[in-house]
Amino acid sequence: MSNPIVITVDGTAASGKGTLAKRLAHHFGFAHLDSGSLYRLTALAVIEAGGNPASASDAERGAHAIDLSMANDPKIRTAEMGQAASLVAAVPAVRAALLNFQREFLAHPPGESPGAVMDGRDIGTVICPMATAKLFVDAKPEVRAHRRWLELESLDQGGDEAHILAELKARDLADKSRPISPLKPAPDVFLLDTSDLDIDAAFAAALALVKPKIEGALKALPQG
Repeated sequence: MSNPIVITVDGTAASGKGTLAKRLAHHFGFAHLDSGSLYRLTALAVIEAGGNPASASDAERGAHAIDLSMANDPKIRTAEMGQAASLVAAVPAVRAALLNFQREFLAHPPGESPGAVMDGRDIGTVICPMATAKLFVDAKPEVRAHRRWLELESLDQGGDEAHILAELKARDLADKSRPISPLKPAPDVFLLDTSDLDIDAAFAAALALVKPKIEGALKALPQG
């Protein structure tokens, strides 16, 4: 596909961007990729190959051996895998390999899909600045902390909501101040604040923002 149709969904932690990206992909029949899962999949590939996530060479090999079919496997969401993901993410060669992986995914969506949706923190600014439509999702820190607490409660993992709020604020600061690919809205992005919206209302708002651009791009595709 020479001119793929791409929706990028960036935003803060627990803002709802992942859920919105999945629902947008389902609505349009597009492929979906959670960019944040790639480092966990890299870590999984390293561990399952008997490697060491702290080894730069093992980590690089893992980045070239990720299996997207494992993206929804609960094993990549464990604390152990999260720690391993942090180790592989510190390797420049891993970041370079995954940058190429993401761009290839968007340029050639799997399953002969007419387009792709990717969520993360720098998709619209770094990975695909020429995306068809871009969303930046945010919500008040207190709202996001409560959502994360409810999520943990549903998994019987519990947690102190005040501690979760502090962690989210620290994550926001780190994401926005990092020297490489900081979290920030692209100049041509649609901003969506989900603080006062449930998931259905947030999806309706997101769809209303991107639908004109996406439908226009779909109509422009060669027919037959």
